[in-house]
Amino acid sequence: MLCLFKSRRQKRKEMKKKQILSPATFINSKITAMVSIAFVLFLLGLIIFLSLFANNLTNHIKETLSFDIVLQDDTNQQQIQHIQDFLKETPYAKSVAYIPKEEAIKQLEEDLGQNPEEFLGFNPLPNLIVVHLNARYAHVDSLAVISHQLQAFSNNIKETEYREETVQLIGENIAKVGFLLLVIAILLMFISFAIINNTIRLMVYSKRFLIYTMQLVGAKKSFIRNPFIISNIGIGVIAAGIASGLLYWLISYMTNSIPDMHTLYNTQSLLIVFGSVLILGILITIISTYLAVNRYVGADVEDLYKM
Repeated sequence: MLCLFKSRRQKRKEMKKKQILSPATFINSKITAMVSIAFVLFLLGLIIFLSLFANNLTNHIKETLSFDIVLQDDTNQQQIQHIQDFLKETPYAKSVAYIPKEEAIKQLEEDLGQNPEEFLGFNPLPNLIVVHLNARYAHVDSLAVISHQLQAFSNNIKETEYREETVQLIGENIAKVGFLLLVIAILLMFISFAIINNTIRLMVYSKRFLIYTMQLVGAKKSFIRNPFIISNIGIGVIAAGIASGLLYWLISYMTNSIPDMHTLYNTQSLLIVFGSVLILGILITIISTYLAVNRYVGADVEDLYKM
């Protein structure tokens, strides 16, 4: 009996020692957790930004695609203007430009270094209307429908020309890149949750004997859990602020270094990125803290020494 009493007394002393956490150790654990979470949120935010950036870049590439409307030789200016007005009212036309054969031959002369009209005796190029598409219509099926619609609209349209293979190839490559980004985002989400979860578990681990003591005096699970959750939400918010600051610096640096990059994102995109980082920082922190505290709530004192 005496040995058993001494053993229990020794364990109580060890519990008290475990519960004592110096201010320096407490602050260091908070800073370590904050830096770790900020780094993970930075990577998550970067993936979100790249996804939005890739979407805008995809739309930009699609909108550089165009198709040519070849006009009949006897088409007059009034008929050309009528066709242009019709195109401007359609949902698929982003921009419409008329290129007369005289202007087209000058451009061809600059490209070839010689004017074909000099040795042919006539201008072989037709009058064209060049139409740049809105992104959602820049695929082969839509172009086929548009071509049929235009042919039915006016007899002054001889034919429509577009690079079917190029349009199809761009669509396939964009789909592959989008799928790859989605896979990376999902994997990074799981990895980030695991890292943040482990970081918070280490913080809660140092307080496991305090949790046990609170249970001994009759504290409810929610009463034990809430202070940890509230405290760690603060860490998540600060970490999200640090991550957002780093992201803003990186995006600003990239914008200044890469020409025309500012045209591929806007203020709304940045708000989505920073808002997502903040929400993920709070959400993942809450879930991780809830799981970590529940691990020690209800555990026997013998088990606390083995954890």
